[in-house]
Amino acid sequence: MSDAAGGSYTLVVALADDATVSAGALGEHSLPAGAYAYTGSALGAGGFSRVDRHRRTARGDNDTRHWHVDYLLGHPAARIDRVVRSVGVDVECAVAERLPAGPVDGFGASDCGCPSHLAGGDDGERARERGGDAGGALDALAERALAAHEAAVAETDDPDATVEVVSGSAE
Repeated sequence: MSDAAGGSYTLVVALADDATVSAGALGEHSLPAGAYAYTGSALGAGGFSRVDRHRRTARGDNDTRHWHVDYLLGHPAARIDRVVRSVGVDVECAVAERLPAGPVDGFGASDCGCPSHLAGGDDGERARERGGDAGGALDALAERALAAHEAAVAETDDPDATVEVVSGSAE
């Protein structure tokens, strides 16, 4: 399926340093360095071109802030590691509900009843304390996102829906 098909996506984000992020009406929030997952939808005419816009924001090539996630991605310590996509289906809330609790209530969830669409994984310090590394926390959160997408898509019974993982830096 093409990017224009659209669907739901999860951005797996590495935050290299502690950051204070001002997320529009949600106000300022301190986020520790670590792994985060933001789940959204790309169901409009442009499909997954919204993910390309997020990539440009993370690279510093786009200063416009429309969505809560733009404030996180616009921080210089943030980068998109990879993107998990459910192509052809709307499973945004079903995926968000399957991920760890979010560090900011209401983040990305102003148009639904979910507590948050931003999930927090282990931060780098906690991962190192357990004998792992920050990259391991990122991989673990990405695996959880993939499992969440696969489970949500399976519940739709849509035989044409697919789940895929793509690069975070691809244009």
